[in-house]
Amino acid sequence: MRVLIVEDDADIQRLLATALASAGYAVDTASDGEDGHHLGATESYDAVILDLGLPQIDGISILERWRKEGITVPVLILTARDSWTEKVKGLRAGADDYVAKPFQMEEVIARIEALIRRAHGIASAVLNVGPLTLDTTQNMVFRDGNPIIMTPLEYRLAAYLMMRRGAVISKTEITEHIYDQNFDRDSNVVEVLINRLRKKLGTDAIETRRGQGYVLAL
Repeated sequence: MRVLIVEDDADIQRLLATALASAGYAVDTASDGEDGHHLGATESYDAVILDLGLPQIDGISILERWRKEGITVPVLILTARDSWTEKVKGLRAGADDYVAKPFQMEEVIARIEALIRRAHGIASAVLNVGPLTLDTTQNMVFRDGNPIIMTPLEYRLAAYLMMRRGAVISKTEITEHIYDQNFDRDSNVVEVLINRLRKKLGTDAIETRRGQGYVLAL
């Protein structure tokens, strides 16, 4: 899963990026509203963390532009602790949730997890697909109740395939949702990663659709 952080405070941005990366997310960052709007409009994200008080373009304006442009990515806004007006403006502009500064990092991660699940129509933090179980609170995948040891990339791909169960996922979509913007999209690492994941989930778990992509076949 891939998350964009738009935050001009370098310390907060760094802490958020580190925490989300440790939680298994691919993370991109922007330090002003112009870059943030551009990334959100041109890249594919599973969720966005958006500060409202940004230089160049404020967060409310970014939200309004994205929604007018048809960008439906879930957005978590960062607001001042006592500013209920900011919360109302953010929600009415198209935000999906908010958290007030200063915040606990675990709360931000939990809210991002919930936003992504809801975007995929999943209510529970635990998703079962055939013999596989995805526990988003532990960043773990199980087969028949047994934990599968995975790298962060393998987990991100497994989680994305499970949340998009039954859908054919192209190589382009995979690179857009599990790698950050610096990833070399011309490489063959997706095929290598798919093969590694098959060895862990089972050779029957991921089916290749020639010319289309991959589908979780369980």
